[in-house]
Amino acid sequence: MDKSTQGKSPVSDRVLTPPNVLSMLRLVCVPIFLWLILTYQDNWALLVLMLSGVSDYLDGKIARHYNQVTRVGQLLDPLADRLYILSTLLGLAWREIIPWWLVAILVAREIFGTALLLVVRHYGYRALPVHFIGKAATFNLLCAFPLVLLGQGDSALAAVALPCGWAFAWWGTVLYWVAGIMYAIQTRDVVRVAKAANR
Repeated sequence: MDKSTQGKSPVSDRVLTPPNVLSMLRLVCVPIFLWLILTYQDNWALLVLMLSGVSDYLDGKIARHYNQVTRVGQLLDPLADRLYILSTLLGLAWREIIPWWLVAILVAREIFGTALLLVVRHYGYRALPVHFIGKAATFNLLCAFPLVLLGQGDSALAAVALPCGWAFAWWGTVLYWVAGIMYAIQTRDVVRVAKAANR
């Protein structure tokens, strides 16, 4: 049994489930979304991002409610989230809406998390348990950059959206690194337990 799934409901090896199809559609829309941002088609970019957020909610809800949690879904869902965050960061930085140093901070955190994942997999674990702080960080970041994009205008809505977007961005960035530190502590514990078991 996979150590990361012990004590949890069974995880299926099925591929073509409704939640997985939604996740695949989200991934297909990532390059479309990035192209829309880079070509200044902000309204369409926001629409794609909103639909992505709705599908993200639905695929998780459907998977849990109908016991359709799959290994493919566990890979696709966070991958889609990270690709949307990365594409939004790159698009907004290229347009000089956000600073490149913010992109560097968030990309560094992603590299750090990937390194931790490689360590736990070396010791036989598929992944670290996802905790609330990590989910909250992702939620904040997925809310932040659409609001920052919406804030690029002269309307009353833009005037409200921009500071709200930056508030979500700062909270998301801080929580993202807090979650990274928590994952590092979990990784340390995994390594200790694995080494003790092998003595």
